[in-house]
Amino acid sequence: MKHYFEYDNPVSAIRIIDNGTAITSIKFIVNNPCPPAGAEERETPLIKETCKQLCGYFAGRRTVFDVPLETEGTDFQKRVWNALCAIPYGETCSYQQIAVAINCPKGARAVGMANNRNPISIIIPCHRVIGADGSLTGYAAGLAIKQKLLEMESRIIHNS
Repeated sequence: MKHYFEYDNPVSAIRIIDNGTAITSIKFIVNNPCPPAGAEERETPLIKETCKQLCGYFAGRRTVFDVPLETEGTDFQKRVWNALCAIPYGETCSYQQIAVAINCPKGARAVGMANNRNPISIIIPCHRVIGADGSLTGYAAGLAIKQKLLEMESRIIHNS
């Protein structure tokens, strides 16, 4: 049985979904207004712990998460999402750099598509991927949210 709960945060409201043993989704509600079909609205202990860790992230006290995650996707998508998790807090890299890191040097566009399908925002930090020229590029929740996340991380890193 899937469960979900919605929270406000300093950037934009999010919905966290678990399957009873792991977090399966964190999405910004701005682009996902409808609750997931067949899921029960309930703040489970795992969802509550994930929210607590996200609150620590937004407050600048947490740079790493340790809740169990379970993603559904192709092998390629999972390789991309694993590579995203290696991008250090407060840093960015390009789609091309991710493509090279997963041994698919001509796959920058495919990396972008996998990045767009990331089911677990923030914890799998797809917001840290930018264009090769340093520009902000697509983000499922919108560039304004991506910019806020990057600015928050940068500000916290530089004030440490």
